[in-house]
Amino acid sequence: MERVELLAPAGDLEKLKMAVVYGADAIYLGGEAFGLRKASKNFTLSDIEEGVKFAHERGRKVYITLNIVPHNEDLEGLEDYVTSLNNINIDAVIVSDPGMFSIIRRTVPDMPIHISTQASVTNYETIMFWYNLGVRRVVLARELSLAEIEEIKKKVPEDLTIEAFVHGAMCMSYSGRCLLSNYMTGRDANRGDCAHPCRYKYYVVEEKRPGEYFPVEEHKDGTFIFNSKDLCMIEHIPELIKAGINSFKIEGRVKSSYYVSTVIRSYKMAIDEYYKDPEEYRYDKKWIEEIKKVSYRDFTTGFYYGKPDQESLNYETSSYIRGYDFVGMILDYDKENKIATIEQRNRIFVGDEIEIFGPNINHFTQKIENMWDDEGNKIDVAPHPQQIVKMKMKEDVEKFYLIRKERGE
Repeated sequence: MERVELLAPAGDLEKLKMAVVYGADAIYLGGEAFGLRKASKNFTLSDIEEGVKFAHERGRKVYITLNIVPHNEDLEGLEDYVTSLNNINIDAVIVSDPGMFSIIRRTVPDMPIHISTQASVTNYETIMFWYNLGVRRVVLARELSLAEIEEIKKKVPEDLTIEAFVHGAMCMSYSGRCLLSNYMTGRDANRGDCAHPCRYKYYVVEEKRPGEYFPVEEHKDGTFIFNSKDLCMIEHIPELIKAGINSFKIEGRVKSSYYVSTVIRSYKMAIDEYYKDPEEYRYDKKWIEEIKKVSYRDFTTGFYYGKPDQESLNYETSSYIRGYDFVGMILDYDKENKIATIEQRNRIFVGDEIEIFGPNINHFTQKIENMWDDEGNKIDVAPHPQQIVKMKMKEDVEKFYLIRKERGE
């Protein structure tokens, strides 16, 4: 049985490295142009080169998003850019527009091209159209059920791989092709600058009574009528694999390193457990409990089990649920003295109860008994962003392990 690929997002170089360390088989990321996530830091060409080197040395792949819906001026510089990507030896580009596809194929004929979810591929005939042009991977539209995916898989060639989103934010528009942001704020979602108006609070105004705002009666303060819950399929790993999905895609290029590491770690644990013995596989609720220690909205299975109903929307709030804070990352560890060097990410105090976790271990809990700054002075609190501190560890740790603490009431 060929193992499914676990595909992680990366908004910057640190997130790429964390995704690799925490178990991703491949990473997708955007450069400074042609991609759909202006809100993430994104990668310069030198960043991409460093990231590709880091990933390839560890046997992982890197895919670059070129998936905007371009206007004429958006095509300028594309040939030079994809030539540079080809020289860096990236593994594939992700494209939605036929014009961009044509330019890339003409410029770098051997570059593997994946068809983006923005292309709204929902049937096997469309897949065969792209297949006959040389495409060997398609990222399916999010609006497909497992039954439809299984039928597609039976009708396409064996060397055509299927990629599908299994976790992360959902868009209220069809496969992300939304005009609401552009209409309301002048920021074009299809060119990478979505303002997320689907998370806004809406009221109804009647034409002849301007200034009178009538709530849509889902909530006393208004409603979030376009606001989907987040997709989460970690409880359904066997069904996803049996349907024929080859790559499990995690959404979240604008999310934190902590988010990427935590989510990838949980899915990696679940996938590993499945491949140990598919017949005896049992879902472990600790995987979802770990995911819920990053900020999230309530979860849904999206379209996988049929058309979503009102239970897939959150009419009351667009806020995230956040029970834990990410407070530090291990930079170094002195095994003899059990002293860890830590880069602080949120305020921590002597006396705090913290949880420490890494890619291949369950978390452990300890209280901070003592803490020192980078000059060896005892301190009671680390209040400064990215302050370097040292503390004793109850168990051995490694570089890139993360520290979190539960939020107070």
